[in-house]
Amino acid sequence: MQRSGPATSRRRFLKGAALAAVPYALLPDPRAGAQTRAVDYPGAEWQPASTSNYTRSNRPTAYPIDYVVIHVTQETYADALSIFQNPAKQVSIHYLVRSADGHVAQCVRESDIAWHAGNWDYNTRSIGIEHEGWVDRPEYFTNALYEQSAGLTAAVCDTYGIPKDRAHIIGHYEVPGTDHTDPGPDWDWTRYIRLVNFA
Repeated sequence: MQRSGPATSRRRFLKGAALAAVPYALLPDPRAGAQTRAVDYPGAEWQPASTSNYTRSNRPTAYPIDYVVIHVTQETYADALSIFQNPAKQVSIHYLVRSADGHVAQCVRESDIAWHAGNWDYNTRSIGIEHEGWVDRPEYFTNALYEQSAGLTAAVCDTYGIPKDRAHIIGHYEVPGTDHTDPGPDWDWTRYIRLVNFA
């Protein structure tokens, strides 16, 4: 025969009373282990750049966000993170995508201005996305990298009303005044824009 509800035992009652008497200072902090800052893109890992390497802002109120700029690191994922976290380097990025699995790290909040394009006007009006690899080593442009990056770019475009086309999703080499060539001739723009539009 089942009881209609759990009976409160004397032991359970005393344990509850004892717990209520424990000072808050002795209880674990519920925020322990939580990230310091929430990321803008769900699933990204917060890997903050040095505060010496970007400009705090309140975009898109201060500046409209009109572009996504695609970069290739010319470094490994780990080395690129180290560069963005080094205050002497004076460079940063909003997001970094790892080649092997498409893992996304966020280094600068979207509301802030990352120093990535080498052109202040474009820095203020864009989100920069770095991709682990080298412009002359297409094996770094894996399916996972393309797919995860395209999902990220699609989300950025949706958030700020950026058209999902080549006029607004540009390579670093297309930024006026740059001497960079990334993402390079092996970057498959047709595939990438298609993935962005179907993400």
